[in-house]
Amino acid sequence: MASEGLKHRGKEEPTTTSAAAAGSTTGTTATKNRKAQKLAMAKRGLRSLAVAVAIPVGLAAIVAYATSVSAAYSGAARPFWRPPVWVFHLASLSTAALMGLAGWLVWADGGFHRRPTILGLFMAQLLLGLSWGPLVFGLGATRLGLADSVGLFAALFACSQCFHGLNPIAADLVKPCLAWASFLAVFNYKLL
Repeated sequence: MASEGLKHRGKEEPTTTSAAAAGSTTGTTATKNRKAQKLAMAKRGLRSLAVAVAIPVGLAAIVAYATSVSAAYSGAARPFWRPPVWVFHLASLSTAALMGLAGWLVWADGGFHRRPTILGLFMAQLLLGLSWGPLVFGLGATRLGLADSVGLFAALFACSQCFHGLNPIAADLVKPCLAWASFLAVFNYKLL
């Protein structure tokens, strides 16, 4: 009888060992699936980040390329604080990239879905930022440019306040854009 118990235990051990091996294989498969899911999610996140930054930067580049400088600005004697046009275009591209990144951070946290008014503010600042160059440099409409830059500052400030509650890093990314909008307003005022 004692030998029967030993034989029986001997038969069960491989079954238990094979069950443990099957469980570790299942665990390894589950771990691989989770890693593959995380990798796929990271790739989607990088693609959405690239789109969120590329669209505003691309629009700013098109506007910068298409905007011709009016004779009123290019022919006037410039004081030292009045930078050349390429600085304005470079700053426009930079602020578009920063706002695209900030918008993506808010979107990734679900901010545009929870508070749809933020999307309206984001689009308003984008349109105001894109329209300033053609107004001032293309048309020479400095009064409209001043109104545009003040509206841009207000939209950026509202975006910063709204972003702060959702993602403080996104709100911090808006601060350089606020500084640039302030400079645009002062610059426009001096052009009047």
